[in-house]
Amino acid sequence: MLTRIYGVAFETKEELEAHLALLEEAKKRDHRKLGKDLELFRITPEYGAGLCIWLPNGAFIRKQIEDLWRSEHLKRGYELLFTPHTAPRGLWDTSGHAQHYRDSMFAPMTIDDEEYFLKPMNCPFHIGAYNFRQRSYRELPLRFAELGTVYRYERSGVLHGLMRVRGFTQDDAHIFCTEDTLEQEISNCLDVAQFFYKTFGFTKYKVELSCRDPKDTEKYIGADSLWELSENTLAKILDKYGFEYKRVEGEAAFYGPKIDVKVVDAIGRTWQLTTVQLDWNLPERFDLTYVGTDNQPHRPIMIHRAMLGSLERFFGILIEHYAGNFPVWLAPVQVRLLPVSAKFRDYAEQVAQKLRDAGIRVQMDSSDEKLGYKIRKAELDKLPYAVVLGQKEMDENTIGVRRRQEGDLGAMTLDAFIARIQDEVTTRKL
Repeated sequence: MLTRIYGVAFETKEELEAHLALLEEAKKRDHRKLGKDLELFRITPEYGAGLCIWLPNGAFIRKQIEDLWRSEHLKRGYELLFTPHTAPRGLWDTSGHAQHYRDSMFAPMTIDDEEYFLKPMNCPFHIGAYNFRQRSYRELPLRFAELGTVYRYERSGVLHGLMRVRGFTQDDAHIFCTEDTLEQEISNCLDVAQFFYKTFGFTKYKVELSCRDPKDTEKYIGADSLWELSENTLAKILDKYGFEYKRVEGEAAFYGPKIDVKVVDAIGRTWQLTTVQLDWNLPERFDLTYVGTDNQPHRPIMIHRAMLGSLERFFGILIEHYAGNFPVWLAPVQVRLLPVSAKFRDYAEQVAQKLRDAGIRVQMDSSDEKLGYKIRKAELDKLPYAVVLGQKEMDENTIGVRRRQEGDLGAMTLDAFIARIQDEVTTRKL
């Protein structure tokens, strides 16, 4: 019997110590532990392995991410779609998924003597939106975007919290364009990606050009000439816009090559986020056309792209990147009020109402615990702000402000505190 053994080695003691420190820090940031401690999400066998229940705190953060995602895409000329979760087998035969992606799809359901599959990807449905009617060159580029939930069969041994799940929502979009606009559209995709990296605090990233495996071309659909054209086009665009990248053989989608971007988190680990895929093949398989300036039918080019990837996975990455310390604009509760005793609760209620009127998410600790315990609890719950309300604050009509990881900021007027929080929200301060 053979046994596989894995190991790591280091040239110096310092490198070993740095590695052990990284492992310890990663353990503290583990999104599965923080997800439970902060009541963000739940994944349990009785509700299905690899299937996530978003708890209220996590659901609120997801809503903030989705709201930003939708508003930013609408600003950039995208149109929003909602599409079904399942479709007949014939659709997946046409797209090629039934032949080239079957191992990652759930078993079919039989409905009215016809096989249906849960969708592993959104692209065939976006093609259906394009094919709703004859398109003109005047409409292109046409950009469809959807936060679409998909389902992929992952073996139980690879499931890992939010990082590897079986049901997830993808920040998906598909662009239908011409050769004349292709370069600009891919450049725009990379611009959107960099906006999101900056907004969420990822300052470093690595770019890969994922190509097909030249030794195993049977895994892919389409002519060799189209693959060569697609790979060369993406390389040319990356070169033109000054992106340093690594070419990786065998990591292309079955229908086309792609640009993959991996962000570097707060402790130096890399995570796959953005993918921009170039596809001449599915427009051919679905017989997509547009009427050109010559009044003749022409084939559009299709760009598949996701900026954040899976929302579940992105949320897991964010939890570990922030170590659970979400910035004010994302935090489900921005302020917790800590009345020193019961006699200050009326004053605390007045403060709470003014904060709510200003659009600030506030919570009150009305327990009879001592102030030190309440402060410690607010720190453990990783709340951005805790506000102490006692005799001095009530007499002077002020509040005592504590900032997460900074400690006591001293007395402030309520108006000054509201302005501070609103500025952090408006600027999305990290």
